[in-house]
Amino acid sequence: MRRRAALALGVTLGAASGVTLGVTLGASAAGAQPPAAGPDWDPTAAPEVVRLWPNAAPLAAGDGPADRPTLTVYRPFGRPAGEPGAAVVIAPGGGYSALASNHEGRQVAGVLNALGVTAFVLRYRVAPYRAPAALLDAQRALRVVRARAAEWNVRADQVGLLGFSAGGHLAASAATRWDGGRPADPDPAERQPSRPDFVILGYPVVSLAEPYAHRPSAENLLGDRARDPAALAEWSAERHVTPRTPPTFLAHTDADDGVPPEHSVAFYLALRRAGVPAELHVFARGAHGLGVGLGEPGWGEWTRLLAVWLRGVGAVTAPR
Repeated sequence: MRRRAALALGVTLGAASGVTLGVTLGASAAGAQPPAAGPDWDPTAAPEVVRLWPNAAPLAAGDGPADRPTLTVYRPFGRPAGEPGAAVVIAPGGGYSALASNHEGRQVAGVLNALGVTAFVLRYRVAPYRAPAALLDAQRALRVVRARAAEWNVRADQVGLLGFSAGGHLAASAATRWDGGRPADPDPAERQPSRPDFVILGYPVVSLAEPYAHRPSAENLLGDRARDPAALAEWSAERHVTPRTPPTFLAHTDADDGVPPEHSVAFYLALRRAGVPAELHVFARGAHGLGVGLGEPGWGEWTRLLAVWLRGVGAVTAPR
């Protein structure tokens, strides 16, 4: 196994109000406790599933489930009726070959719901689809949520994007490759910007180029182009950060042998150089792919820290 550069254990870094360096400690169970359910919340109701495009998606090779990207809607509980709140689109990981939509999707939606955030689990296209199909799906998801903000009772100016592992690569790509929408388009969704208002990355793949390239993700995303240095650089998100990249929260572990923490560190440093508010947590323990990870020493605290950060960026309000 290649020896990685050593990282301080449990380091917490923040660029929003100057860099702080300390140790992240916490023995309490992670994650917010759900408030009392609101009168309109039905925990037995089936989630709503929405196709991103009413007809065939761009670059679609067929019309089966794998060809039709969707959003599954998980509404929050405990938020006052009629009060719009933030939304987060969740991109599960899976190396661009599959989707871990339970522990990196539905379970995470529950954590966000407990904070009063409406969650949308994205089913994006994976191999044999190649770039830019997945990116088009993520961009369209952000547009659709904004276009239907009133229907889902969300704020169109507080739509975030969360991704794990390869889904983190997708989220980082969407954060650095967005547009302002097309105001004259007949499709209301296409009039919306695709820039996320904030980004959350859990043990993300960020770079496809050396020295920390993630070969499986690169091969599934790029196919025959996975050996092309220009293509690898094009799809290495840390190389495309600008001052307009959204505020970002990153969490990783030093023990991650699937995707080394240098991916998160590289993105954090790029954000810092661009003057983008960012926060990075690197925990000592924890394998790759833990998802929510409640009860995991160290890593299990990331949802609690995320709740604090979301309050800081105005996406959630403090408990009453």
